[in-house]
Amino acid sequence: MRILHLTPYYKPAYAFGGVVRSVEGMATSLVQRGHEVTVLTTDALDQQRRYTGAINETIDGVQVLRRPNVLPGLRGRYNLSTPRSMKQTAEAILPSVDVLHVHEFRTLENLLVTPVGAKLRKPIVLSPHGTLALETGRGRFKGVWDRLLSPGVALRIDHVIALTQSELAEAKSLWARFGNRLRPIRFSVIPNGVDLGSFNRRELAAEFRKRYELGDAPAALFMGRLQKRKGADVLIKAFKAANVADSRLLIVGPDEGMLPVLKALADGDPRIIFTGYLEGDARLGALAAGDIFALPATGEGQPIAALEAMAAGVPVLLSPGCNLDEVEEAGAGYVAAATADAFAEQLRLPLIDDASRRRMGERARQLVDERYRWDGVAAELENVYTGLC
Repeated sequence: MRILHLTPYYKPAYAFGGVVRSVEGMATSLVQRGHEVTVLTTDALDQQRRYTGAINETIDGVQVLRRPNVLPGLRGRYNLSTPRSMKQTAEAILPSVDVLHVHEFRTLENLLVTPVGAKLRKPIVLSPHGTLALETGRGRFKGVWDRLLSPGVALRIDHVIALTQSELAEAKSLWARFGNRLRPIRFSVIPNGVDLGSFNRRELAAEFRKRYELGDAPAALFMGRLQKRKGADVLIKAFKAANVADSRLLIVGPDEGMLPVLKALADGDPRIIFTGYLEGDARLGALAAGDIFALPATGEGQPIAALEAMAAGVPVLLSPGCNLDEVEEAGAGYVAAATADAFAEQLRLPLIDDASRRRMGERARQLVDERYRWDGVAAELENVYTGLC
């Protein structure tokens, strides 16, 4: 099967968060299952920089076509693409494609490419990646976009793939406002995935602990973009309130405006370490070095960083907004309200009890192995595509 993925950013633009890793995981695992996969994207590398590699290249068997942003500054200010010649590229390649799979909903890429796919009667699949709700950021902008632009795109979509039951309900509610299609739209739930073999790198944990002078101190880990809804401010307050002797808090991720606020909250506490954005072995080392992964986020889809931490054998402390309530049922961690008091209460035990922490870490890795492997996700995607073709 020939599959075209349309996304605003792709590997190695990991600074944009879990969407990039999710699309990469889908595309790579589908190639491994024998499909011909192309990714059409832009040259965005992060909020300021452009990718300087080849505009057309093959990465892990995936053909990647990058189209330059005419106004790259709009990415940093409004998180908006301005891709040159993307529609023309789509017109050239879509006739030979079996399925068009678009990522995120309110994008200029979708405005340009979905009309081409619809005209050619190609099945169009959407993965919103947790971006549907207005509460996930830019709420006023999204409201205007929905009134003016979303209905046209929505009515071209044949199948919406939600990450969770919560997102499924959001999608059904939103699509009910957009009018009726000539043929019914379908909905399903397929979670994010993880390549289990890439994690649990204990040698990288030792290197990371040495680099940041952690010694044997128990460490709570936050990994994500430093923006309000991720909750790093809540976690800093919780860590201070927990007051576990000789513990550390690692804040890992690119700044998106919150860093001055977070440093002010840390107030020079030497136990709170800001690493900035990490990638490659440094990022894997951070995941392996943490003793508990903590994310008091609101409006998440299903955070890949949390799944990666569990794959590394690290228990998790998550808010309900992370949509991974099963970690508590599996004994792989805790779910607590996204408040400093609630997180402080749950941080203490895993930071002081080695046996409890190891037991939860083993269950976390087992949970990922059973439910969140990319090969299983790819098989579910195949079923969706086949049902549309």
